[in-house]
Amino acid sequence: MNNLSVLNTRKKSSVTRLTRNSKIFKTIIKAIQDKKGENIISLDLRKIPEAVADFFIICQANSNTQLKAIADFVEEEVKDKAGQAAYKHEGRQAQQWILIDYVDVVVHIMLPEPRKFYQLEEMWSDAPGMEHND
Repeated sequence: MNNLSVLNTRKKSSVTRLTRNSKIFKTIIKAIQDKKGENIISLDLRKIPEAVADFFIICQANSNTQLKAIADFVEEEVKDKAGQAAYKHEGRQAQQWILIDYVDVVVHIMLPEPRKFYQLEEMWSDAPGMEHND
């Protein structure tokens, strides 16, 4: 599974820097919470020069159905409330790990096993993390 390949195909915006108070960021977190996503963590990548986005938002779903529901709802809410469509998304076929790329923020919705295996939080351990659980 090479879900991160999409991140090499576009450049991060250097004009406006995203914050955790940005509308798109708050909308994504709320959408995940509304669909009962678990272990929601945001990683602030803004001070990491090689990072492809300002933030990663990572969460866990407990079934393929919930994985798809979270991904669909995030895309729907971000489009409706923040006026942004995803630049790209991957993983809907395999339904183990869905990645939604909004250029400055990348959402990773994962089942427990892929999340444990890929350990994105460890891979990006230089980035300050914040939990967003209810």
